[in-house]
Amino acid sequence: MIKSTLKLVAAIVLFASCNQYEKAPSGMPYKITHGSGNEKLLQQGQYVKLNVEYKLKSKDTTLSTTFGVIPVYFPIDTASLGKYTFTEIIMKCRKGDKIDFSLSIDTLVSMKVLQLNDVFKAKDIIVGKAEILDVFTDVKLVDADYKKEQDKEKAREISVIAAYLAKNKITAVQSPEGVFVVTKEAGDAANRIDSTKVASVYYKGYTLKGEVFDTNMKPNDPSTKPYEVKVGTGAVIPGWDIGLKYFGKGGKGVLYIPAMLAYGPQANGVIKAYDNLAFDIEIQNVTAAPKANTVAPPPPPVVR
Repeated sequence: MIKSTLKLVAAIVLFASCNQYEKAPSGMPYKITHGSGNEKLLQQGQYVKLNVEYKLKSKDTTLSTTFGVIPVYFPIDTASLGKYTFTEIIMKCRKGDKIDFSLSIDTLVSMKVLQLNDVFKAKDIIVGKAEILDVFTDVKLVDADYKKEQDKEKAREISVIAAYLAKNKITAVQSPEGVFVVTKEAGDAANRIDSTKVASVYYKGYTLKGEVFDTNMKPNDPSTKPYEVKVGTGAVIPGWDIGLKYFGKGGKGVLYIPAMLAYGPQANGVIKAYDNLAFDIEIQNVTAAPKANTVAPPPPPVVR
């Protein structure tokens, strides 16, 4: 009986010690859960691929996450590992390790990293986690792996849009790049949009949840004007460059655009990171683009 009790106590102590948080030099509480243990500690000059997530503890609200989308890649530089962030203790980790950490809003405010507002309030905590997925020694390997992750994410987004269209019984044509085009009116076939033309476009942009984030379709506002677009110049998101070519003057339809052909990981107001988007469009006009200035520049001054 005594031996059994001692074994139980020892097991409890061992379990507790494995789950205790340590403190980084900055005071940040953290815990590392090691993976297989067969990997070497991270080294200066390597490149790390990892997932990271931040949640607001009081509301259990995800502030940002790369889990399920494209992971983060960054070079290990011991001279700039940061302070009061999980990278502070990254050199203690190996491939396959997981890091749990927490950040005090008050501390972040005192460091002038954050300001108190409706989201970040005094005495609240940001709970974070990171998982080291892979380690590279050559930036070319990083680029190749990142390209694979981009392709995987784009394929995921395309499947989400396809499922949305099927569920809502919407018929669309999928471009080779992955933009879904709903044609209500194709417009003038003799005056289609291409890289030699300027299209005057009325549009309404919204998420697949129906949240409108931008529009110039305002029937009761005589001051609204169409947006002038010359496709192929990078002036608009890639999804527009691709989708507008399906229309001519007078065309109307909807573009369903995967996030990787829109704003990708960038968030902006209603648009969240990796949001797939939709645009109602009406092509008011299609005109020839102004010819580029072919006048030769003046010769450089003669230096004597």
